[in-house]
Amino acid sequence: MSAETAAATGQAAAAISRKPQKRGVIADGSTRRSRTVRYILLLLFLLFVLTPVYVVVITSFKTSGDTTAASQWNLPKEWTLEPWRKAWDVLQPYMIRSLSLAIPAAIISSLIGSANGFVLARWRFPGANIVFAFILFGMFIPYQAVMLPLRTTFTELDVTRGVPTLILAHCIYGLPICTLIFRNYYATIVPNEIIESARVDGAGLVQTYLRIILPISISGFVVTLIWQFTSVWNDFLFALFLTQQNNGPVTLGLAALAGGQKVDYAASMAGALITSFPTLLVYILLGRWFIGGLMAGALKG
Repeated sequence: MSAETAAATGQAAAAISRKPQKRGVIADGSTRRSRTVRYILLLLFLLFVLTPVYVVVITSFKTSGDTTAASQWNLPKEWTLEPWRKAWDVLQPYMIRSLSLAIPAAIISSLIGSANGFVLARWRFPGANIVFAFILFGMFIPYQAVMLPLRTTFTELDVTRGVPTLILAHCIYGLPICTLIFRNYYATIVPNEIIESARVDGAGLVQTYLRIILPISISGFVVTLIWQFTSVWNDFLFALFLTQQNNGPVTLGLAALAGGQKVDYAASMAGALITSFPTLLVYILLGRWFIGGLMAGALKG
């Protein structure tokens, strides 16, 4: 009996030891299948997104006679850089004006938004919530609703239509989103003890902001600079109403390149790629900090 009992006990122990392994195999197989399905879906989504990019790229290297609807998916019969030369000759002055517009507008709106966010988050005053609500209200006003009144205001103030006018308009219109990002960023990241220590040491509002807050605001500035630079660079409506063809940004130049009775699709596609390079470069250089900075201010509102 003792031998049979020992054998039964051994068999039970072996069965128990085998069960987790079986479950592990099933779990590993299920995990492997789910990972495979996930990668397949991501690959299909990537192909769907890159399909128009493929058409734009191959069309930009085609000759004018090769850019037909029937051959839009085909590779160029004759590869040429002439569309790129034509697009660059047209867009070069517009690109320079867009850089002189987007960089100052992004920096100025980010700095003012940072100061607003710090005051609203850490240096409270009576009516701060009401002021913040009015600032946020500007985010929900569409461009189309303010365009004609804005142009009329600039005309009555005798402000010349051009890049300086666009800088002022984009700084004003970008303040709500910059203020929101920095307010949430400072409310989440900056400890109260730092502000209290600065007050005890005799630092005022401006000194606290310049010496303590700005050095730890890099992530927030990355978010707002990328956001504002992209918005300003891609804007067409403000440029159409507040500038002219001879002093407007690159979006007006791209529209002029694609206009006319006979559209040069190859040059238009090359121009679209050229105009997208600056924003792509910004995301490549600063993109690694963009999500981190955006999430840092998303934990507390």
